[in-house]
Amino acid sequence: MAGFLHTGLIWIAYAVAVGLALIAAVITTLTWQAPRERSAVVSTVAIISITVLLATVFLLPVDIALVSSTGLPALGAKKQWATPEHIDHILASLKIAYYLLYSLDALLCLIVIPFTYFWYEEYDEIDEEENGNKTFSSRLWGAFKYTFVFIVLVAALFLVGFFVPAAGGKGGGKHLDLDYFRKLLAENNGEKALTFSVGILVTLGTLLYVLYTGAGLALLPISFIKSAPSISAPQLSETTASAVEQNRERQRQLEMRNAGRNGMTAKDRREMEALMREERTLVRRERLAAEASGEGHGWLFRAWNKVQVVLRPLKLLGGIFFLALSLLLVVSMIITGIDKAANSVCKQHCGYILGHINVFQPTNWIFVRAARAFPVDYILTALLVLYFFSSSISGLAAIGIRFLWVRIFEIRKGHTAPQALLVATVMLALMILGINYAVAMLVAPQYASFGTQTFCMNPPVHPGEQPNCTGHPDWIKPCSEAYRERAAKDVCTPTVMSTFLNRVTLNWPVFGAVDFWAQFAFLGVFLVVFTTSLFRTPRLNLSAIDAEAEVDEEEGLLASTGRRFGATWQDLTGRTGGQRGSDRRDYGTTSRSS
Repeated sequence: MAGFLHTGLIWIAYAVAVGLALIAAVITTLTWQAPRERSAVVSTVAIISITVLLATVFLLPVDIALVSSTGLPALGAKKQWATPEHIDHILASLKIAYYLLYSLDALLCLIVIPFTYFWYEEYDEIDEEENGNKTFSSRLWGAFKYTFVFIVLVAALFLVGFFVPAAGGKGGGKHLDLDYFRKLLAENNGEKALTFSVGILVTLGTLLYVLYTGAGLALLPISFIKSAPSISAPQLSETTASAVEQNRERQRQLEMRNAGRNGMTAKDRREMEALMREERTLVRRERLAAEASGEGHGWLFRAWNKVQVVLRPLKLLGGIFFLALSLLLVVSMIITGIDKAANSVCKQHCGYILGHINVFQPTNWIFVRAARAFPVDYILTALLVLYFFSSSISGLAAIGIRFLWVRIFEIRKGHTAPQALLVATVMLALMILGINYAVAMLVAPQYASFGTQTFCMNPPVHPGEQPNCTGHPDWIKPCSEAYRERAAKDVCTPTVMSTFLNRVTLNWPVFGAVDFWAQFAFLGVFLVVFTTSLFRTPRLNLSAIDAEAEVDEEEGLLASTGRRFGATWQDLTGRTGGQRGSDRRDYGTTSRSS
C-alpha cells in the first residue's frame, strides 16, 4: 500500500507539471507568433507539440524518482514493499509512458507538423477565386503529397535498422566483462530497428544541441544580466515623436529656402539626405516603442510584457545565478567527459559507457546530497532539464533557423512566422533527445542511472536475507553499472532512460562515439559564445549580412546594459510621468547626431 501511495504521488506531481506545461505552451505560442500571420491550425499544432515536448522533458525526473523510491539509501537495501513484481510494474508503467510520449513526438514531428507546414504553405499557392471545396481538396492533396516523402523516409529508416546487423552484437559481446552490459545487446530485429532509429534521431538531435543549446547555455544568463533598458517604452515613444517633428520641420525649412532655385546647394542636399536617413531611423524607433508597449497585439501579449517589467529588477540576480549554474554544468561535463575517455570499460566499442564515476563530480554530488531532503532532488532534476530546454529556446531565438550562414527563418517575440514556429518545434523535439543523452550520460551519470539507490557490500549469508550494513556506513556504496552483477544485483534498479540509451550506444557504437565526442564540441561552442557575449550585446552577431541588421541594431535601445528603475515604472504604468522638456531636447540632439 505504501509503495502504491508513493508512486501515485509522483505521478500526480507529474500530471500537475504537464498541466503547467500546457499553460506555458499556450503563452509561448501566442507571444512569439506574429499576430498578423496567426493561424488557428498552426497555433493548435504548436501548442500540442510543445506540451508533449515538455511532458517528455519532465519524464526523466519521474523515472529517477520512481526508481529511487524503491531503495533505502541509508541501509543499502530495498524497501519492504519493493518486491520484484512491484518493481517490474513500475518499470512497465515507465516504459509505456516513454513509448507513448516518444511515439507522439515522432508522429507530431515527422508527420503532423510537416503536414501542417505544407498545408499553410499551400494557402498562397491556391487561387482564392476557385470553388471552396476544390480549394480545400487542393490544399489537402498538396500537403499530403509532400508529407508522403517523410512517411517514406521513416519507413526506410526503420527497415534499415531491421535488416542491418547490430555492430555491438558481433562476437556476442565477448569484449565486455560485465553481464550488465551484455544484457543490453538487442535480442530481436524489432528491438534493433527501434534502437537504430532512435540512435539516428539522437545523433541528429545532438548535432542541433551542440549549436543551439551550447550557445543558449551561455546566452541565457548573459541576456538576463543585460536585459534591463535604460529608457522606457513610453519615454522612447514620446522623445522619438518630438525628434521626428523637429526633423520634419527642418526638412520643410530646407525645402522652403530652396523653393525658388533650380536645385539645392551641395551643402543643403547633404543635410537633406542626412535628415531623411535620420527620419527613417526615428520612424523605426517609433514602431519599436509601440511594439514594446504592446500596441497592435492582444491582451495576453500586453499582460506578459507587464509581468516581465515587474520581474525586471530580479533579472540581474537571476542572471548571475544562471551564469554560475551554467559554469557548474560545464565543469561537470568536462570532468565526466575526461573520466569516460580515460576509464570507460570498453571505450569506443560501447559508446564510452562508464562503469562508475572515478573523479569527484560536483553536479552528481549535489543531487545525491539533495536527496536527503525529499523531494528536493526531484525538483532540482526537473529544473535542470527545463533549464537545458530553455537554453535551447534561447539559442534558437539568438541564432535563428539557418542553413550554414543563410537565415531561413527568424525567431523573435511577436514576429515569428507560422512556418518558423513549426520548424522550431521539430528542432526542439530533436534537441530533447540530445538533452536527455547529455543529462543521463555526462551531467549527472550516476544519479540519472540509479538515482539515490545504494547497496551493501556485505552480502547476506542465506538466500532471501536482506543485506545488513548497520553500524558499517563504509560498506554502503552508490549503485553503478560496475556493481550490477555482484552485491548490487538485487538492489540496484537502473532507470529506463539510461538503460535504453546504453542499449543504443552498445548496439550501435558509432552513434555512441559521435554523441560522446559531440559533447566536447558543445563545450567548445559554449566557451566561444560565453567569451564573446561578455563583451558584446546578448545575441550572436550573425545578422550583419541580413537586410534587417539596421533594425536589429535599433532594438538595442530597448535592451541596453544600463539600469534604470524609472524605466521599469514607466513601462509598467504606460506613462512617462511628466517628462521634462530638457530630456526631450537632449534625446533629440542625441538622435540627430547619431
